[in-house]
Amino acid sequence: MEEAQPQQDSISDDPNPRRSYWRWRKQDFFPEFSFQSLSSYKSALSATCPRLADRLLARSSDAYEIDAARRESENPMRRCLTWWDLLWLSFGSVVGSGVFVITGQEARVGAGPAVVLSYAISGLSALLSVLCYAEFGVEIPVAGGSFSYLRVELGDFIAFIAAGNILLEAIVGAAGLGRSWSSYLASLVKNDSDYFRIRVDSFANGFDLLDPVAVAVLLVANGIAMSGTKRTSWLNLITSVVTVCVIVFIVVVGFTHSKASNLVPFFPYGAKGVVQSAAVVYWSYTGFDMVANMAEETEKPARDIPIGLVGSMSMITVVYCLMALALTMMVKYTEIDPNAAYSVAFSQIGMKWAKYLVGICALKGMTTSLLVGSLGQARYTTQIARSHMIPPWFALVHPKTGTPINATLLVTILSAIIAFFTSLDVLSSVFSFATLFIFMLVAVALLVRRYYVKDVTPESGLLKFLGFLFLIIASSVAVSALWNAGVRGWIGYAGTGVLWFIGTLGLALIPKYRVPKVWGVPLVPWLPSFSIAMNLFLIGSLGYVAFLRFIICTMVMLLYYVFVGLHATYDVAHQPMEEAKFEGES
Repeated sequence: MEEAQPQQDSISDDPNPRRSYWRWRKQDFFPEFSFQSLSSYKSALSATCPRLADRLLARSSDAYEIDAARRESENPMRRCLTWWDLLWLSFGSVVGSGVFVITGQEARVGAGPAVVLSYAISGLSALLSVLCYAEFGVEIPVAGGSFSYLRVELGDFIAFIAAGNILLEAIVGAAGLGRSWSSYLASLVKNDSDYFRIRVDSFANGFDLLDPVAVAVLLVANGIAMSGTKRTSWLNLITSVVTVCVIVFIVVVGFTHSKASNLVPFFPYGAKGVVQSAAVVYWSYTGFDMVANMAEETEKPARDIPIGLVGSMSMITVVYCLMALALTMMVKYTEIDPNAAYSVAFSQIGMKWAKYLVGICALKGMTTSLLVGSLGQARYTTQIARSHMIPPWFALVHPKTGTPINATLLVTILSAIIAFFTSLDVLSSVFSFATLFIFMLVAVALLVRRYYVKDVTPESGLLKFLGFLFLIIASSVAVSALWNAGVRGWIGYAGTGVLWFIGTLGLALIPKYRVPKVWGVPLVPWLPSFSIAMNLFLIGSLGYVAFLRFIICTMVMLLYYVFVGLHATYDVAHQPMEEAKFEGES
């Protein structure tokens, strides 16, 4: 049933292997039959409904994603990363400036000293998602990460909606990091976050501070990413070692000047504060999914991906908990400065110079997040282009660098334009709804992969699986709704908890129809089911604006899908039939 993983040299059957990388013909952007002429496009639009019915639940396969789709790139990406590279790429991507800002805010007004438990809860949720990503990365080691996983198990349509949203948020997030980098540097130089920005009074508020420094940082980071994956990995390793040294300094000094009395009371805001802070600090753990997109460039995916991803997330969770504990033991939570917690804490013990150390570490964290993010975003875009949901020109891999330069240029230009015009407060309104949404979908996809194999799972087994899966999702949504509605009685939570338990136990009792070949998530279905529940719970805490943004963006993406993506993917899936039809009409 399962296909063998192809080696790097499998992309060798291109009919025109010596074609120039830089080419701009219409055929390179829209080679599908539906876009060959106006009449063919009109014919495709008239068949939108049957085509939509065909593609709505159409699923890809391991073989297509691993082999056939990669041929769209014409040249292979280079397998040059080991588990050591993945571990530090994940560390560099995840450990940015957020922990220095969010920890103080949540310790002061969210959870108090119990913020360490908030980090532990969020770390557990992130680790569950990492386990799901690791199994898929071993089974389907391609550049698309979650896009490919969802396309194989949940179908084209869901994969497109999820991928479009997370790609949008990744681009906006990169723009936000660029603006933050500029603000941090300006604060260190002149103590004015807008020092390097150019004000244009005729522009609308929120778009009137032009930021050339943010654009320059994005161009440099993405330029390094385009030059080579291994080079970027080495640079990330060197800078991440600097971060580790600073973090060790913070933890050691914090515990040296600690007072146990500062931890009392430990729960000043109760359990509600701990849980709400867990939803906030969760964003300090995001970024590992970008590293999962590097699976195609990993030397030994079956070994390197589980060690790299699981090892890094375990290490990051311990680091975050130690940093939070050091801060709250060094300074009473009521005296923590929510805007510059660590810098002010060091000033209170006579180490004012340490604020520059913290600032430099934060700048370094944002830089490595940009570097690793540019790698991951470009590979995500590459796999989407390989499926023809966006023009396949963006799937091309450069023969000399072994990197997807076209895809990198796309995300670079878009994020640079956004960063140049848009202020941080506007960018911060775009919450990472899609990140949690995709983490939840990947857990669902893992359960689908284990329990449903086409032409193998009997209909009765499929119906049982769908029924139990519905119970898990519905009960998880109900718990999130109860909590965010302010219901604190135990009866509602006990009822929904029982439903979740019944759904998960039901899955545990029915047979699985696929087992992982090399490495798999332990305790299935319990861990994926718990991951679904935790991600849906955190989604519920995002608020009305996040839901509204997700709906609006999804509607815009649906328009693109109906008019472009649907017909391109339909033509690829039915290529021989469409080719014959097109030739007959011509």
